Amino acid sequence: MSTKHKRRIKYLALALAPAVLIAMMALVSAISMDSPAVALDQPPCAQCHTNNTLIEGKATAWANSGHGTGTAYLRSTNASCAGCHSGGAFSAMVAAGQSPNQVTTGDHSPTRQSCRACHQIHETYTGTDWALETTAPVGLYAIEGTTFDGGSGNLCTNCHQPRRAAPVGVDGQVTGISSHWGPHHGPQSSMLLGTGGAALEGSAAGHYTFVGDTCVSCHLGANDNHTFTPSVAACTTCHAGASNFDIGGRQTAIQAKIDQLGTLLVNAGLLSSTDPAEAHPNVSSAPEDQAYALWNWILIAKEDRSKGVHNPAYTEDLLDASIALMQP
Repeated sequence: MSTKHKRRIKYLALALAPAVLIAMMALVSAISMDSPAVALDQPPCAQCHTNNTLIEGKATAWANSGHGTGTAYLRSTNASCAGCHSGGAFSAMVAAGQSPNQVTTGDHSPTRQSCRACHQIHETYTGTDWALETTAPVGLYAIEGTTFDGGSGNLCTNCHQPRRAAPVGVDGQVTGISSHWGPHHGPQSSMLLGTGGAALEGSAAGHYTFVGDTCVSCHLGANDNHTFTPSVAACTTCHAGASNFDIGGRQTAIQAKIDQLGTLLVNAGLLSSTDPAEAHPNVSSAPEDQAYALWNWILIAKEDRSKGVHNPAYTEDLLDASIALMQP
């Protein structure tokens, strides 16, 4: 190429450069105007990351919660545990529209149930990222034909549901009992619905039918307490004057029946201890009446652990029926 041609190309490039720059600036401006993640009057990050302690306060509370402590998340390398024990795997499960029993791959980089597990963090980079991952009604996969529809509490129910249905005896016996037998952790949703116990169905509790967001209304309360420890203040809307959770002495009465049933099961050689933290079945099979009583004690004392708060009527009915089943 001649020097003359090179000089022409150089002049042409210099002449076009301002026009190209102006066009690029216009394109960027147009994209910014259309993007939900950008506000003209403030950087998008500032919609959440302000100079207040909102995020820090929630994170500090969460760090002291059951979801933020412990080592249960390490079980998530197992596919059967991953969907509920790992925050990352939970998000993936919800996005795929799966139930915990449909997860086929373990999470080899498991996390605790952090902010991202429940909230749509850094999806739009605006305040809408506080939205929950899902609030769709949840079909309880272990209890066929049963759906939990409790507002924001539906998010919790994706994991806080039984993994196994109650036993049904065959020829008067229940087999397949192991040290890990029972509904598995988290049957609170089925307890609220009045189902999941052995040999007895109940009715949905008032805490399900009259509390709009079920789990979230009671465990987070008006101040969005991220320790998830329920406050008596959340009860007083309906239970005026309540000073603790033992409203009308109901928890005291239920605990006495839990203790009575536990003692009967231990004396019969079915249960190792009356301490829920230590107790496990001692048998691999049992007569069906005894097996039903054992299942119900595990459901109420070891797994639900609300001492009847989630569904006092159903809890008492299960305990009364189970105590009767253990009589000679």
